[in-house]
Amino acid sequence: MARVCIISHSHYPYDSRVSRQARALVLAGHEVDVICLKFEDQRFFDHADGVSVYHLPIGRLRGGKLRYLFEFAAFQLVATALAAALHLRHRYRVVETTSVPDWLVFAAIVPKLFGARVLLDLHECMPEYGATKYGVPLDHPMVRVLSFLERLSIRFADFVTTCTEQMRERFVERGAPAAKIAVVLNSFDDERFEPERHVRAAPGSDAFTLICHGTIEPNYGLDLVVRAVGLLRKRVPGLRLEIWGDGTHRPAVEALTRELDLVDRVHFSGWVTMEALMPHIAAADAGVVAVRRDAFRDVTLCTKMFDLVAFHKPVIISRTRSVDAYFGSECFQMFESGDERELAEAIYAVYADRDLRERLVRNATARNEPYRWVHQAKRYLEIVERLASRERSESARDVRSEVPEKA
Repeated sequence: MARVCIISHSHYPYDSRVSRQARALVLAGHEVDVICLKFEDQRFFDHADGVSVYHLPIGRLRGGKLRYLFEFAAFQLVATALAAALHLRHRYRVVETTSVPDWLVFAAIVPKLFGARVLLDLHECMPEYGATKYGVPLDHPMVRVLSFLERLSIRFADFVTTCTEQMRERFVERGAPAAKIAVVLNSFDDERFEPERHVRAAPGSDAFTLICHGTIEPNYGLDLVVRAVGLLRKRVPGLRLEIWGDGTHRPAVEALTRELDLVDRVHFSGWVTMEALMPHIAAADAGVVAVRRDAFRDVTLCTKMFDLVAFHKPVIISRTRSVDAYFGSECFQMFESGDERELAEAIYAVYADRDLRERLVRNATARNEPYRWVHQAKRYLEIVERLASRERSESARDVRSEVPEKA
């Protein structure tokens, strides 16, 4: 049994990847502390489901680069001090940090100096993330700084995990040792949430409900989905779109809904926990993931995609390199990113063809089998436990967890 600390600039337990990892560690018999941001009225310290959680009272800011930098720096300083103090009390075997930002890994400096191993879990590629977020080219000075910090962070860590093989390739292209990085997919924990418990009621004869869930930001393309629904209003009289989530782009998407006179077709429900969301995913006919393709999204996988697959829903999704590699057109109804007319045709194809819906679900379920969290958790635990045992393997094969691009 090992004592593990996870430091994440996110809200626990609402960051699904961190929550899954902490739960997997506890179920395997390890002791887990989490240092994270405070969400609303959470207490500074809480203990639930075997995890000790320290919520730092640093609010998430919205704005320009300087405001984000201030927030990251404030969290970094406080998390570094708290991790040092907790390590002197608990003597962590492993300290894991998550991105963004990459350089949060240096919050583990004191535990590392006293013998703890450091695991860096890269949720994003920061150079591509920064370039996309601020609309600058990949050769911009800011992006070059982010690339340098990424390399420095990877070098500081004892081992690194990330979310797709395409992200891993990017890190290696920028000079990271291939043997130091493993892929642990950010998939749905169906053993915990048990999608089969939610039985869908029989739909009306002409009803067809689409669901979009998660953060409402421009890069997730909710405006495209609303426009596609508008294009289909006459062809699919019973079409309805449910949007579950919140974000900075929600007012603009709501305004577009009113502008297109779709208030009776598009329903906004706000953010809810996964437990509250599950019956609504189960009740939907299909899910839409309309991310805008760019250098960042081309190497990532949207977690809501895995949610829909777990609930056996046909997925209508924009084509990206990673989606093609892990699933492909035989599993999902795909369309070109940013094209609301092609999205509308993809929605209509799924609506009009029951055999297509069943085939997509069947193929996606089969392809998803090795990606399920029950399998990915074993790979994650193997990495943490090897670090905790202080084994310094010379071979990537002893630690690295690869997932085949095609099952």
